[in-house]
Amino acid sequence: MSGLGFQGFGLAGSFLVLFTALLLLTIQDWRVSLIALSIQYIGVFVLVAIHWPLTMAFTKLVAGWIATAVLGTAVFTVAQTAGSTDRPATSQTLFLRVTGLSPSAWVFRVITAAMIVLVALTMAPATVDWVPGIDFEQVLGALILIGLGLLHLGLTASPFRVVIALLTTLSGFEIIYAAVEVSTLVAGLLAGVSLGLALIGAYLLVSSMPEVEA
Repeated sequence: MSGLGFQGFGLAGSFLVLFTALLLLTIQDWRVSLIALSIQYIGVFVLVAIHWPLTMAFTKLVAGWIATAVLGTAVFTVAQTAGSTDRPATSQTLFLRVTGLSPSAWVFRVITAAMIVLVALTMAPATVDWVPGIDFEQVLGALILIGLGLLHLGLTASPFRVVIALLTTLSGFEIIYAAVEVSTLVAGLLAGVSLGLALIGAYLLVSSMPEVEA
């Protein structure tokens, strides 16, 4: 079954990946990040399903949700362990508690993200001409994910957020690839890469926990 029926939802998918990528970049709470990542995969599914059959597009969606669940399980375990030893930071401001960032850092990320979005809007029409068969909405969503994912990757050293940034960037490349080639084998390999990144991130998170003495 063809996914061409999703072509009318391309713009909605682009806005969805833009909103979730910005949320991942500007809000550091792991619960919000996991919710945003799972919603982001819905937008990626919509953009990929424009050219891929629904069964292949669902592969990307399910693999993304499984990767999110793996990361969520690991970070929840770490948070539970850390919560039992850390003292509450009552001196933190409301803005810092909500975003996890200082106001200057948050403004810097928003301004930089806005510049990347403007670059994506500028490059999208030319990319549509270079890549035959691809839609403007797909190019826009892919460039936004690649740009904001790389920005996120350059601004963090946390294994959890590094994996999220890599998954975001990989999703952008998959959207462009979906318009170029319909390959079940490559779709499975890309799903395996997403799951592998999540497993590596989960291992790094859990291995950083202090050992509990018996």
